[in-house]
Amino acid sequence: MRSLAVTFEAENPAEPARFWAALLGRDVVEDAGGVLLPGGDTQLGLRFVPGRAGRVGAHRMHLHLTSADLDDQQHTVATAISLGGRHTDVGQRPEEPHVVLADPAGYEFCVIEPGNDYLAGCGPLGELTCAGSRRAGLFWSKALGWPLVWDQGEQTAIQSPRGGTKVAWDTWENPPAPANRQRFELLPDGDRRAAVEKLISLGATRLGTRDDGTVVLADPDGTEFRVRHGG
Repeated sequence: MRSLAVTFEAENPAEPARFWAALLGRDVVEDAGGVLLPGGDTQLGLRFVPGRAGRVGAHRMHLHLTSADLDDQQHTVATAISLGGRHTDVGQRPEEPHVVLADPAGYEFCVIEPGNDYLAGCGPLGELTCAGSRRAGLFWSKALGWPLVWDQGEQTAIQSPRGGTKVAWDTWENPPAPANRQRFELLPDGDRRAAVEKLISLGATRLGTRDDGTVVLADPDGTEFRVRHGG
């Protein structure tokens, strides 16, 4: 696959896009039906599209930002608040060193404490953690050609061979809301039909095709994702 992005629905997609562009120092690109923050070779792309607003139940994906030191962590938190983020409670304990915030669209993310060896060298957007089983992690490892960098029990994580943002799966205590406000979107390297057939051979299920030609599939956990035009 040429590109992997995680898409977030929002009532006003431009608002969280501006927030994340300023927080991560990325460009904003007008994208068909949404706003894209490209991730480059190693950082996960972020895409914001019109959709259902607000938080209904637990979200299925959380972003984790890294910190060089305590001052950097505090600076990231202060910057996020100044840009329209807010502190939020997802059940974290007071003694936990990471800080949980929500962006202007209501999606939670964590600013991870410095010295976290697991995210060392991953870059500013260190991880996307997802609700899902080990079989989902194995599926995405094969689908993207990204090796497993963690595999213990039901916890798995993959990472591009070039490094950068890790993508992890774990079974969460509070299951996500049925409404799929967050999802992966893929751009294939070449022929989209061949890419879809490969994904199905790996365990995906085809759910349908949208008017713009985007193919809607589900991974082995039943979590929706989409394959767009590869260009």
